[in-house]
Amino acid sequence: MDDVELRHLRALDAVAEAGTITAAAASLHMTQPALSRTLAQLEARVGVRLVDRSSRHLALTGPGTTLLEHGRAILSHLDAALADTRAESRPLRLGYTCAVLGQQTVPLLRAWRRTHPGTPLDVVRRDNATAGLATGETDVAVLRTLPEDPRIRSEALYTEDRVAALPDDHPLAGRDSVLLAELTAGPPLPLPLAMWPEAGTASPELWPPQARPARTVEVGNVDEWLNLIATGGAFGVASAGTAESHGHPGVRFLPVSDAPPATVYVSYPHHPTHPGTAEFLTAVRDTVSG
Repeated sequence: MDDVELRHLRALDAVAEAGTITAAAASLHMTQPALSRTLAQLEARVGVRLVDRSSRHLALTGPGTTLLEHGRAILSHLDAALADTRAESRPLRLGYTCAVLGQQTVPLLRAWRRTHPGTPLDVVRRDNATAGLATGETDVAVLRTLPEDPRIRSEALYTEDRVAALPDDHPLAGRDSVLLAELTAGPPLPLPLAMWPEAGTASPELWPPQARPARTVEVGNVDEWLNLIATGGAFGVASAGTAESHGHPGVRFLPVSDAPPATVYVSYPHHPTHPGTAEFLTAVRDTVSG
């Protein structure tokens, strides 16, 4: 058993996953004879048959299944250790969709740079529901909708008021505030609601049934949302952080006085992908509570 190597465990894992020597060898970028020799070596070293070769589709024996379970745990721990090691040499990646922490964004970034000079921070926009967490593109994310991915943890930070986004020549644009029902009433003919299904916080359900928008139009990111509104193609409703982060010369933001607030969350993987994650979460909490 002292002679069992990681390559043996990876070979067993590949065979269990692929079901054939041919497919497993291809996944490991090695020849079929080489993979067969590796499996034979493993069986010789543990002293029991691990793979049932009685049919074209390979299956693990009882001892093979037991070894695979332990082997996958070993490989998983190794991969996590290597990922942490690599992460030490790269920036921590903070993801967002339309806004980070609004007016508190700059204080957070400046404080992190000052207190953690050895851990650079990259702030990256990703136009999807988890701001890059689900795809491994980011390590921590600020979101305004709860992700449904069970691999991701989220905690509420604070709430933001809702704002309406209107073309600057809209009849309501000169108001100090607006009601939800006024956004969907005429005259003139009401504009459709611009919706961002992937990550937006506004949908027709925000309105009472009798006052919901008659039409909606979907956009793919905050830039499309702003441009559509500026050119008179729609109106929008967003959290205050969006208005603070995305000024536009053709868009007027004004408070929606009867809309429920939006919750701002900080989200991160159950298994952190950067060793600085815990310290950064503390920095976020300190910023929003200070």
